[in-house]
Amino acid sequence: MSIKVIRIMHRLSISGPTHHAAYLTHYLNKTFETQLISGMITPGEVDGKFIMDQFGIQPIYIESLKRSINPFQDFLALLELYRFIKKYKPQIVHTHAAKSGTLGRLAAYLAGVPIIIHTFHGHTFHSYFNPFVTRIFLAIERFLASKSTRIIAISEIQKQELTKQFKLCNPEKVVVIPLGFDLTKFAANQDEKRTKFRSAWKIDNNTIAIGIIGRLTKIKNHAMFLECISKLKAQTNKKIVALIVGDGELKNELNETCAILNLESNLSDSSNKSLDVIFTSWQEAMDEVINGLDIIALTSLNEGTPVTIIEALSAGKPVVSTNVGGVADIVEHGRNGFLTASNDSIAFTNHLLDLVNDSTSLPNLQDSAIETRHQFSHTRLVADVEKLYNSLVSKVK
Repeated sequence: MSIKVIRIMHRLSISGPTHHAAYLTHYLNKTFETQLISGMITPGEVDGKFIMDQFGIQPIYIESLKRSINPFQDFLALLELYRFIKKYKPQIVHTHAAKSGTLGRLAAYLAGVPIIIHTFHGHTFHSYFNPFVTRIFLAIERFLASKSTRIIAISEIQKQELTKQFKLCNPEKVVVIPLGFDLTKFAANQDEKRTKFRSAWKIDNNTIAIGIIGRLTKIKNHAMFLECISKLKAQTNKKIVALIVGDGELKNELNETCAILNLESNLSDSSNKSLDVIFTSWQEAMDEVINGLDIIALTSLNEGTPVTIIEALSAGKPVVSTNVGGVADIVEHGRNGFLTASNDSIAFTNHLLDLVNDSTSLPNLQDSAIETRHQFSHTRLVADVEKLYNSLVSKVK
């Protein structure tokens, strides 16, 4: 007899969690009958439906389940989730990320689901909200953790944050299962992909392309990235272009920051052919993006385990990142990248300069690439989750 699983996402945008849900929905052993439920993407995001289409997955969409907080819409989403769970009668409800984790776990608890699992892809317990709001969210998460059978952290660092720093639950309730992806494409046909991407954005081979990938939102701290690019260009004569891959509510504000820093962007009205910053919006072929770049940067104030860093390292690309969330679990300072404190633009710029001046300053990138592709493979992810599911089901029977 099959084991019914409901997997709940609050939206299917182009993101790591979307790929994560797709792999688990598609590749789990046929013992598990999985139904994916999703909310709706927000304006400014690109629909990740094509990711599901690649695997023939047909999610059930709930119109009222959205990323933003709206008490009326959230109540409707809770009711709809509850009704579907009661009808489907799953043995397991597995939620991903904050919003779906709140409504999905509450609905599952009210519906009497025997096994409730939540994966923290990141968390909102610092750098998102003011202290009062953060305390409210922590209280909600502690309640939900008490009703969860297991909590999945995607890195050991994240587990320590959840259990020691924020005291969500006992460490025994948290299992570490790293993210998993099909990373083989990032190491295949690299020269061809590099040429294709750089030709599309008119970047010659003598220009060093430094990219940052993600939603244009405050938590990603793109303003610091632009500040570092400005400082970097003042310290070297080499040709450099910065690429901001993604979209979001801060796009116009970041373009204004470019003007303040005297950085010419492709969004400005100038006819200047020599660009300092290129806004690419969202891109579907991330293997082409990663291979088209020379250095990948991440300036976030808070993260889980950033997918872009995993993809970059799997392609043998050097990384400069703030040391937040689970970044240090995958970036080894001085071996496959450099780590700095949050908002330390001086150290960040200096590490970019090290790579610009000497592209061989990280000699172990290829060894790291092989290790990353193995450590974060989608086959390992599926095997880990199957093992967890089976162990929990055996205890319920």
